[in-house]
Amino acid sequence: MFESVGSPLTWGAFLVGILVLLAVDLGLFNRKPHRVSMREALMWSCIWVALSLVFNAWVWHAYGAEKGLEFLSAYLIEKALSVDNIFVFIVLFRYMRVQQEYMHRILFAGILGALILRGIFIVAGLALIQMFTFSLYLFGGFLLFTGLRLLFVREGGEEEQGQDNWVKRWAERYFRVTKDFQGPKFFVSRDGKRYVTTLFVTLLMVETADVVFALDSIPAIFGISTDPFIVFTSNVCAVMGLRAMFFLLENVIDRFWLLKYGLGLVLSFVGVKMLLGVGYPPHLEPIHIPVGISLATVSALIGGAITLSLVFPPSHPPEPNK
Repeated sequence: MFESVGSPLTWGAFLVGILVLLAVDLGLFNRKPHRVSMREALMWSCIWVALSLVFNAWVWHAYGAEKGLEFLSAYLIEKALSVDNIFVFIVLFRYMRVQQEYMHRILFAGILGALILRGIFIVAGLALIQMFTFSLYLFGGFLLFTGLRLLFVREGGEEEQGQDNWVKRWAERYFRVTKDFQGPKFFVSRDGKRYVTTLFVTLLMVETADVVFALDSIPAIFGISTDPFIVFTSNVCAVMGLRAMFFLLENVIDRFWLLKYGLGLVLSFVGVKMLLGVGYPPHLEPIHIPVGISLATVSALIGGAITLSLVFPPSHPPEPNK
């Protein structure tokens, strides 16, 4: 298995810290369902970003500049790709007509599931790379394909993404599903029978969407680092702030209409970087792109896409949420 800078003690301390933060978040500040205001979302977004940067500074101090830059690059890529997640979550919530006060519960439960699933994906992906070197070609090619697809293939609109969701159809086929929401509950009992609520079906849809996005984001992180500690901690730090970022961007995310192309270029760049790093001996020797150049490139592509989106707004401004 790949060598990791993280000792068992640092792994344990990180995991305990994450569990404590989740307990404080849910048990102290968000015990009751409520509408998350823009001010609250901004505050929590700043808190999660600040905590991530403090941890990044510690990684830099403890393990050196290269590991610090790897963490920051991986964190930035995952954070940017999370914006795409948020757009899909908004589509799903609108399609399922989830009330504002219950969105937090779905996102919190979704984040818990995402942390577990991504941990499994990271372990499996690194094990695959360790056992089969050619898997790096597969990951690199997949990232390049995904990036080019974002650049040149027009995705379906909001209605197309919501209609006939296969997860919803599957749940309604194999579970007893209530026809409406039952407050913040995922399960209810009626006439001695157990039912899953529409809120739980929405959670399944969110989790499935996150798994699909993890298939892009985790290989992209492998293009930056194969250190399990760096890959996992950067991923977790980015995902932890996803819920707050959702409420912060919910009403303005449609304005970042060029971000899709920025992400496409980022994934294409990381895919090419991974393929060049492996090379094709003896015809092409491996070419290593320094992590500093990778960070600068990713930052420029994402920052440029966001800036251009604001400077040149979409020709058809998005309608405000009802």
